[in-house]
Amino acid sequence: MRLTVLGGGGFRVPLVHRALLDDAGGSPAHDGVRCTELVLYDTDRARLDAIGAVLAHQREHHTGPAPALRATTDLDEALRGADFVFSAIRVGGLAGRVRDERIPLAEGVLGQETVGAGGVLYGLRTVPVAVRIAERIAALAPDAWVIDFTNPAGMVTEAMGRVFRERGLPDRVIGICDSPVGLCRRAARALGVDPDRAGYDYVGLNHLGWLRRLTVDGVDRLPELLADTAALESFEEGRLFGADWLRTLGALPNEYLHYYYFNREALASVRSAAATRGEFLLDQQSRFYERARPDDPAQAHREWERTRREREETYMAESREASGGWERDGCDLEGGGYDRVALALMRAIARGERTTLILNVPGRGAVPGMDGDAVVEVPCLVDAAGAHPLATGPVAPDQLGLMLTLKAVERSTIEAARDGSRRAALRALALHPLVDSVRVAERILDAAGGF
Repeated sequence: MRLTVLGGGGFRVPLVHRALLDDAGGSPAHDGVRCTELVLYDTDRARLDAIGAVLAHQREHHTGPAPALRATTDLDEALRGADFVFSAIRVGGLAGRVRDERIPLAEGVLGQETVGAGGVLYGLRTVPVAVRIAERIAALAPDAWVIDFTNPAGMVTEAMGRVFRERGLPDRVIGICDSPVGLCRRAARALGVDPDRAGYDYVGLNHLGWLRRLTVDGVDRLPELLADTAALESFEEGRLFGADWLRTLGALPNEYLHYYYFNREALASVRSAAATRGEFLLDQQSRFYERARPDDPAQAHREWERTRREREETYMAESREASGGWERDGCDLEGGGYDRVALALMRAIARGERTTLILNVPGRGAVPGMDGDAVVEVPCLVDAAGAHPLATGPVAPDQLGLMLTLKAVERSTIEAARDGSRRAALRALALHPLVDSVRVAERILDAAGGF
């Protein structure tokens, strides 16, 4: 089985490789449906070489079979023969992210990678490239499954999926994210429950979702957790939102909803920080790629591990500062999460191993109030035929209202990116609930250029 990673020189690729190595052992019955070749594609050869050295170190310290590794800067070469395509690109690099953050902040509104005006700007830049990639996959590897981790993940997944449906091909684009699984597992641990034994009722869009029930042996344990302040505030989301607000909601929100529920506090924290998250990562990762020596895998791996640890420790630092200042738990610092979701997804499809995962897929009626083609983030039953969204039941009006508004923003962004429509781009920005004025949206669009 061949897995192609688009954005193969990206900093988090070693996490995917590590998950593949962990999967290399096990039952011989799975040998024919295990990843035997990993193809890394990137537009930057130097980044490929640096990450290749980190992967070489991981292979050297792994006993047992490992997938063959190939790196290329030729997209078509990377796609031919692929069984799975993992899309994790960053159009414009981290320098583009810095602009996405700084332009809105100059207008007094949130600048963040996937939320608010910053997310719209990122989508406007990313969707055209993602669509072109989907067109090449449809032409060269129409039977491949596409696992999308490219942000804004829900928006990009929907845009790529349209390409296949417009050509009469099966829509095999599935979006993944590590935020929901992280929330669910932390909540289960706070109850003293094995996360793998629990069931999770989660509904939303990417970076905009809520855990509504947590069941163990058929019993919903979420009310018990909400009633226990100490347990509730023992993990990240409890500290971010506070026990009182979570009890008021009657649900556990995805961490990114902090930017909506506590927008003033989050914005003030971001604006007072010495650097935006993008600026921090740009400086940090530039140093890694400069220092990593392709001819010394051990040295490259040490640099990568040190940088990765610092990255995880500082994740959402501004939001943590805005909610009282606290350090992340050790169990949340191992990195990844999305790599394990991707591997579980590939295993279920390739081996026919039925499992339930929270994924980004067209809802097909699973979420009342959302049209069937709208990509939503919900639990899905996954088997050899793909991901099948599970019916969520009625969605609370406040949750559905936000989902519908953000879906309109996503679709306007897709329209603008595909058609070059300034009106659609302005609509996407001005309709976003975190952009407080049409005039502000106009100035942000003008400053970003391109429309």
